[in-house]
Amino acid sequence: MLSWNSARHIESCIRSLLQEGAGHNDEMWVVDNGSTDGTVAILERLAREHAGVLNVIYLSRNVGTTVSRNMALSQVRGAYVAIIDSDVVVPPGTFASLIARLDADSSCGLLAPKLLYPSGQLQMSADVFPTVARKLRRLFLLRTMERRLDGGGSRPRTVDYVISAFWVLRRDVLTTVGLLDEKIFYSPEDVDYCLRVWQAGYKVMYDPAVHAIHCAQEISRRSPLSFAAVSHAAGLLYFFRKHGYAFSTRRLYRRFKYSSSTAERFA
Repeated sequence: MLSWNSARHIESCIRSLLQEGAGHNDEMWVVDNGSTDGTVAILERLAREHAGVLNVIYLSRNVGTTVSRNMALSQVRGAYVAIIDSDVVVPPGTFASLIARLDADSSCGLLAPKLLYPSGQLQMSADVFPTVARKLRRLFLLRTMERRLDGGGSRPRTVDYVISAFWVLRRDVLTTVGLLDEKIFYSPEDVDYCLRVWQAGYKVMYDPAVHAIHCAQEISRRSPLSFAAVSHAAGLLYFFRKHGYAFSTRRLYRRFKYSSSTAERFA
């Protein structure tokens, strides 16, 4: 889990995770990216209360989402790894359901639950791989797109990518695919990683039968000229150069063992 000025949400997130892990040999890693809003004091208190389970890495400045997450991912020892944003609240039983799904399908490399806003509105957390046109549509019409989502029923399905607010994957998949690309500071590191999961011969899956609450902060969307927004744009340009496309995903899909199943669902 990353934290950066997350005082409003992080304690609720951590306590929901601790409740999920009650009675299990779990570990939790939090990397704080130089918070200045009281987050550090909250983390210090919780780390004292849950010594041996909650481990915190304190950074003096914000180094982005990839470098910091990789610091924690390099330390994890469990058979399953969850990557979770600090503004997510996880209902009881969530991990058991997701791990059972992973165990039932060895071809599934990365799995994500349905995400809901606190209002109960379905969040568009899964999508097709981005093009320039698709990113512009999400930038200006995301709320409209989300209101039109039908949820797709409760059947788990393959998707191009899921946002990294809540991922679960097996440790062997992390070992095979590797860490996040540190040339991306803020975003779209999640899209890049999901694409690499596909390239490694695994599937990315979305399970709408399981849900979590995501109090999405959407920093770059709220402030289009902010450092986060500029970093997002730079990361997107890097992503397009790295994977050799920008306007059409047709050739991209030809590289994978599995073809996209989300184009119609999220059109």
